[in-house]
Amino acid sequence: MKIVARDMPPRAAWALEQAGLHPLLARLYAARGIVNKDELDDGLARLLPPASMKGTQEAAVLLADAIAADKRLCIVADYDCDGATACAVGVRGLRLLGARHVDYLVPDRVVDGYGLTPPIAQRVKDSGADVLITVDNGIASVDGVATAKALGLQVLVTDHHLPGPALPDADVIVNPNQPGCTFESKSMAGVGVMFYVLLALRAELRARGVYTADTQPKLDPLLTLVALGTVADVVKLDANNRRLVAQGLKRLRAHAQPAGVASLFVAAGRQAKVATTFDFGFALGPRINAAGRLSDMTLGIECLLTDDPGRADELAKTLDTINRERREIEGGMREQAMLITEAMFVDEDTPPAAISVFDPDFHEGVVGIVASRIKDKLHRPTFVFAASKAPGKGHEYKGSGRSIPGFHLRDALDLVAKRHPGVLLRFGGHAMAAGCTINGEHLCTFEQALAQVAAEWLDAATLTRRIDTDGPLAPEYRRADMVDTLAREVWGQGFAAPTFSEEVEVVSQRLVGEKHLSLKLKHQGQPVDGIWFGHTDPLPARVTLAFRLDVNEWRGERKVQFLVEGAEV
Repeated sequence: MKIVARDMPPRAAWALEQAGLHPLLARLYAARGIVNKDELDDGLARLLPPASMKGTQEAAVLLADAIAADKRLCIVADYDCDGATACAVGVRGLRLLGARHVDYLVPDRVVDGYGLTPPIAQRVKDSGADVLITVDNGIASVDGVATAKALGLQVLVTDHHLPGPALPDADVIVNPNQPGCTFESKSMAGVGVMFYVLLALRAELRARGVYTADTQPKLDPLLTLVALGTVADVVKLDANNRRLVAQGLKRLRAHAQPAGVASLFVAAGRQAKVATTFDFGFALGPRINAAGRLSDMTLGIECLLTDDPGRADELAKTLDTINRERREIEGGMREQAMLITEAMFVDEDTPPAAISVFDPDFHEGVVGIVASRIKDKLHRPTFVFAASKAPGKGHEYKGSGRSIPGFHLRDALDLVAKRHPGVLLRFGGHAMAAGCTINGEHLCTFEQALAQVAAEWLDAATLTRRIDTDGPLAPEYRRADMVDTLAREVWGQGFAAPTFSEEVEVVSQRLVGEKHLSLKLKHQGQPVDGIWFGHTDPLPARVTLAFRLDVNEWRGERKVQFLVEGAEV
């Protein structure tokens, strides 16, 4: 464990402070590369123009023509939160813009697998649709798109994943990561791409005289869903994504959100009026994702589509129940996965450069979460596999992987595929998260091949867990109102929430709930409580901690506490 303070350019911090920012915020933003207050302007006018994303104009024409001809549209969604929100944004937005026949279909994780497959294309055709629209998938669906086209469907692919060696032969592709696209925000989530298609469609409908600037439908109510999907998909919060998220949060706090989102906040025991990115990532996102992991993502999408508060409450409670079940399954899988992992290096001081874990009892809907937990604990690229439960596919193992900085997981899979042809049946993803399907008999080959790539690409420094922090915290900022101020800002992947670090005195420590370390600390001579979740090893009397700020509320009293992220001893 290495704790490293971020570089904080003092001139940039001074300039931001002079421009009116709170001194602590100025320091934090400067450390994240912000040099001008204008960069923090989250106004809609500052969003990158839709026309700058390749394919949006063509998509707008296709959809405008389809609406004019009263064609039937069907959205094929992915079964995660990004896919669910993108689907809801697509259905709501297309209906707002005049489409009378908009339906959706979401594949079953177990039976159908990921993306637009030929059987899914057939189901879309059988539903009576004329136009097939993918959201958060499709860029790798060469066969599925070919089948859809052969069946006479028009196909619009909207996606954000990295393309493979061949692009599908769709009528239109909108994806900021496709070849030839100069759109600056390559990190946009699938839901953001669909929102941009709707913006382009509205502009096309204005150009055709269907609407004027005064009569056009407002699309900004969809921004709550865009923000939720963007944060939940853990994409990099570049300037454009931060604006989308900030706009969504503003509407949430003003209670301008779909009924399902409001109900999810209630089910999670959180308050929309003080909503934060943390709520998206750790409260709402997991509840929607749980439907796709263990049940049917239709539940999640319907929750986001309904305008009936009673129906929304019912669906939100169902999603909460499924999420509780997911937690139980995950807990058991995580313990078993750690036992298997630790057995790999029982005679070694350090784990292998990459980890692959399989157990016949693992649930394929939860393998990604478990991979993330192992990756966090051991700081190694990790794949967790489960046997497919699809009929006739029991010999296939479905794996989900999570990576560490410096190891591009999809590129690693590509190299494994080239070195060992036939081992990977399917794969795709991003730098930090990817998925693949292998034949079970090739598990050992995959494990060795991935570990070999990791050994070649990663050095000792990269394999040492590092926590980047914002350095010491001035004691005058250790206040509940300051914690609230920080929470209102937009933090997330690539724009990390504030984490501080310095040496503290450990006055006392005890275990709570058998797996969490409760601490009494002295920070710069003043007492403060601390908690280290999931950590049981005792700390020395003086130690350098990396910590986030939190507020503990008890009987109406709000006290600041440190949430410990790591220790350098």
